[in-house]
Amino acid sequence: MSIQRNLLYSDDSVVSALCRPVCDLLGCTWPIVLAGMGGVARADLVIAVTLAGGFGFLGMVREPTELIRDEVRQIRTRTDRKFGVNLIPAATAADLLDAQITTCIELGVPVVGLFWDVIPAVVRRLRDAGILVIYQVGSIEDARAAEAAGAQVLIAQGQEAGGHVRGDRPLGLLLREIVAATSLPVLAAGGIADGVDVATALSFGAQGVVLGTAFIATDESFAHTYHKQRIVDAAEDETLLTNAFHINWPEGARVRVLPNSVTRGHRGNPFCTVKTVIGEEQGRPIYLFSTDSPLCSMTSDFEAMALYAGTGAGRVNTITGAAERLHRIVTDAAALVGSGSEPAHESVALASPVCFADEMDEVQMGYASRDELLAALNELLEAERAGAQVTSQTAAAMTDSPVKALVTSICRDEARWCNVLTRAILSLHGTPTRRTGAFYEKAMAIGDLPQRMAFLNRGQEWVVRKLQTLLPGIRDEHIQNDLAAMLASHEANIRRVQSNLSAPGDREPPKG
Repeated sequence: MSIQRNLLYSDDSVVSALCRPVCDLLGCTWPIVLAGMGGVARADLVIAVTLAGGFGFLGMVREPTELIRDEVRQIRTRTDRKFGVNLIPAATAADLLDAQITTCIELGVPVVGLFWDVIPAVVRRLRDAGILVIYQVGSIEDARAAEAAGAQVLIAQGQEAGGHVRGDRPLGLLLREIVAATSLPVLAAGGIADGVDVATALSFGAQGVVLGTAFIATDESFAHTYHKQRIVDAAEDETLLTNAFHINWPEGARVRVLPNSVTRGHRGNPFCTVKTVIGEEQGRPIYLFSTDSPLCSMTSDFEAMALYAGTGAGRVNTITGAAERLHRIVTDAAALVGSGSEPAHESVALASPVCFADEMDEVQMGYASRDELLAALNELLEAERAGAQVTSQTAAAMTDSPVKALVTSICRDEARWCNVLTRAILSLHGTPTRRTGAFYEKAMAIGDLPQRMAFLNRGQEWVVRKLQTLLPGIRDEHIQNDLAAMLASHEANIRRVQSNLSAPGDREPPKG
C-alpha cells in the first residue's frame, strides 16, 4: 500500500489527534498546508501534498493566466480534492492581477490565498464568486483588517518564516495574539519544520500549520537542486533577514534567506539603478537583486539568487518525497498530541517590562537575571524537543508492546514540557528556540533499543541536573512550580526506563 493511501486511511486515533474544523473547510485529512511559494509550489508538489492528505497552494504570484490554467488542469487530472491558488496583489501589476482573479473565478478555483497589503475589493470579488479566501498576515492590525474585509481563514506569519516576511514578531507571540482576537480559524506559519512544531502550534490555538521550507527540499518541488541542497546543508540559525532582494516587490520588503555573496555585500549596491542580468528563464532575464529564487526552468548564477529559507531549515536534512515528509511530520505530531494530554489552549499573561525594573536587586539576592533564565529555559527546550522527536520516532517504529507504551508515555511527557517551557519563555518576552540539537541524531543512530533507551536516560539525567541547578534561582512562582513538576516527571521517567532495562522481557528493536 502506498504512503498516500496509508495516510488517507490511517487509524482513527491519528486522524482524531490532528483533525481540526479547518480540515473540513479545506477538504484535507491533516491541517498541514503547503505554502503558496512563487515558482516553487507547482502542480506536482500540490498534487503530492494533496494526495498525502494535506492542502496545497499553487504559488502563482505574477504568473501569466495561461500558466494558472495549465497548472490547475494538471491538478484536476490527478485529484478531485480541494486546492488553492496564492496571489500577491502588492507585487502584481493591476491589469495582470485582474486577469489572474478572473481566471481563478472562471476555473472555479476552490480557495485563493492572499498576502501583504489587505485589499477589501479583491476579497469581496473572490467571496462574491464563492471562493474561500485565506489571508496571510504579520500583525494584529492586518489580521483585523483581513477579517473585516471578509477573509474566512487567517495565516499568522511569524518573523521566522522564509521568503517575504510581513511582520516583525516571533510566531509564538503573534499567533496567540491573533487567536485571542478573532473567531476565524488561524493557521501558523514561520519556521515550522517538524512534528514538535506542529504540536506546539496546535496547543497555542492554531487549527493548522503552513510549511514552506520543508517542502522546498522535496522531489516534487520546482525549486532547482542547488536551492534544495543549500537547505539540506543549512546549519541551525543560519538564515537572515534582508531587503537586498527587492526587484519586483514593494520598497523595504524584507526576505528571509540563506547567506550568500549578496547578503555578504560582495555583489555591490543592491539599490543601484543599473540592472545586471545573471541568468534567464525561457527568454526572461533574471536580474541580480531580484526576488526570483532558483527554479528548475532557469539557468543562472544560482549562488547570487534569493535562497529563501525559514529558521526551520537546519532541521531539514534530506531531499525526499513530499508525501514521505508529510507522513513523518503528522506521525510525530499525532504521537505528541494523540492522548489529549497536551496543555489546553490558554492565554499567556505576558509580563510587562516594568516587571524587570528591579532585576538588579533580584540578581543581588541570588536570583537568575531574565537573560540568564531565558538562556537556561531555551537550553532545556532544545533538549525536550530532541527527546520528543526521539521517543516519537522510536515508538512509531515499534509494534504494540509494553515497551512501546512506555516510550509513547515518555514522548507525551516530553511534548508537554516543550509547551510548558515555550509558555514560560513567552511570558518573559523571549523567543522560544526551534533547535533540536545533536542529541537527536546521536540517539537515532543507535539501532539497539536497550542502548537507545539507556542513551535517552542519560539525556533525561542531564535535564534533571540542569533543573536542580536552576530551580533555586527562579523567583517567579508559576515558572518555579512548572519546572519543579518537570523535574519530578523526569526523575520518574528515569526510574521507569531503568526498571525496564534491568528486567528481562519484551525488548523489540525499533524497525528502521
